Amino acid sequence: MPPVQVIDQGLLDAVSQQAGASPRRRRNHNFHARETDACHRLLNAMEPDSYIPPHCHADPAKDETIVALRGRLGLIVFDEHGNVTEKAVLEPGGQAVGVNIPHGVFHTVVALKPGSVFLESKAGPYQPLSPGEKAGWAPAEGAPEAALYLAGLKRLLQDH
Repeated sequence: MPPVQVIDQGLLDAVSQQAGASPRRRRNHNFHARETDACHRLLNAMEPDSYIPPHCHADPAKDETIVALRGRLGLIVFDEHGNVTEKAVLEPGGQAVGVNIPHGVFHTVVALKPGSVFLESKAGPYQPLSPGEKAGWAPAEGAPEAALYLAGLKRLLQDH
């Protein structure tokens, strides 16, 4: 049986340091044991220059819940054409601290402060995004225009 894992400041510091050293500028710390587990629970640490391309999870079992534990995060929700339909700033102790995203909804999360960490939960098993789950109207991760797109997403959140 695996040991109890307390989510303390030391763990948040460690996963944030790993994110800062990662080329993608984010890092997961999984609480689930295997990619095939029925429920995926993880910490996701992000730095402000990390880009998660907008995407959705088509599987009806893959609603996704996110709760901000540290820092400041921006959530942006899109329709299937890339129009912004909703946005929120998530932060511990803030007006909004988390979100539940239904399957089939295009979304992304951006870090607005260094050392941002959120708790994420969704159904397993892990499956890479299918082409239909990737937003064709947004740049792919690592694309030359991704940094400019990320900057535009952050501008959308400036009034929050």
